[in-house]
Amino acid sequence: MKPINLIIIGAPAAATTLVKAALLSGVLMAFAPGIVLGQPIEKKGTTPYVTHFIFRPLMNIDIADLGTATALEAVGTTENMKGEKMFDKMSAHCTALSVASGDKKYIDGACVLADNDGDKIFSTFDTRDVDKSQPDMGCGTHIITGGTGKYAGITGSEPFACIAMPALSGPGGYTAMDIPHNTTWEIK
Repeated sequence: MKPINLIIIGAPAAATTLVKAALLSGVLMAFAPGIVLGQPIEKKGTTPYVTHFIFRPLMNIDIADLGTATALEAVGTTENMKGEKMFDKMSAHCTALSVASGDKKYIDGACVLADNDGDKIFSTFDTRDVDKSQPDMGCGTHIITGGTGKYAGITGSEPFACIAMPALSGPGGYTAMDIPHNTTWEIK
């Protein structure tokens, strides 16, 4: 019988400890959310980041002397070049159409960036839309059209450059490219 009494006597102490821990957690979240929940993201800003991409051709139309159209999938990760939280360590997944016909050569598409919480940023891009005020970002521009979770209400513009990487080995026509962005965004 004694062990049962000890369990009954010990239960109120365990419950008191649990209540104290819950209260302390609540106080920390109320007065120091940056420490408990991580630093909040900025609502507006400009930052440089690079996406390290692998491109995979999905389908190709190739008519000799007339042109080609290639559907591409791109996957990669992002790296904020200032070490900031925004646009850092996100997964990137894009779909694109690459067209080359006569003097027309362009790539259009859309991308989604996802963070560790599963929150997403959606953008479209066009390599014909070049921000001439940023000559180092002369490959095209992403237009941020929205987001989910903490990025709900985000809009912005991302002029970007294209830096070809060494050819990948093996079959499949895979290519690699670093895409530096100079992003200006706002979350309303």
